[in-house]
Parts: sequence; structure tokens; C-alpha cells
Amino acid sequence: MTNASNPAKTSYAVCNTCTIRLVELCYRRAWWFRFVREPLRLGMRIMAWWHGIDPRDYVVRTEACRGCIRFMKTALKEKSAAFRRLNDWINPLFDWMMERIVTAGEVENAKRYARESTHPK
Repeated sequence: MTNASNPAKTSYAVCNTCTIRLVELCYRRAWWFRFVREPLRLGMRIMAWWHGIDPRDYVVRTEACRGCIRFMKTALKEKSAAFRRLNDWINPLFDWMMERIVTAGEVENAKRYARESTHPK
């Protein structure tokens, strides 16, 4: 796919919170969290495949961000009304669960890391 036909490749992916860091903390602290997140992640991957979205297509400034589902989620919000409706229902519950596992300071660190890793200097 060329950059002209794939808008994801025309600019760097930008993120405001490093979900990868927060999820890693949740997996270590709450054995059951993986059973909540992984089916949701699989559903997102299936919907992304259906819509022709590949998170690996995004140009990243940090290798740790390569393939992050955040970019897939953003693209799904743009392309799929069904995903937007599901996300509006599920995301607040997911965030509520995650916020009970990680601290406010850890969320702030994840936000800072994301800004430093993905925003232009």
C-alpha cells in the first residue's frame, strides 16, 4: 500500500496515554484483567481486519509503539459506526476497571510517556 492510498502512513501516529504501559501493570496486579481485555482486543482486531485497518501501518517515533492497538482503535472510531457505539458503551467500564488497578500517578506517567514518545518535538 502506498502512502497516498493509506493516510496512516502519511503522518506519525500520535497518542495521549500509553495504554501498553497501563495494561502491563494491570496484567501483573490483577490475574483476571487479561480475561476481560483479551476478548475485547480480539474483537477490535476482527473489526479492524474487516475494515482493512492494520496498526502496523502507522509510522511511529518509538519502536515500543509499533503495532499498538491504540492506532487501530482510533481508525475504527473513524470508519465504523458499530465500533463507535460499542466503544461508547464498553470503554467507560473498561476504564473504570483499569483505574481501580493502577494509581493516578501511574496514569499520569503513562500520559507523559505517550506525549514524549509520539508528539513532535
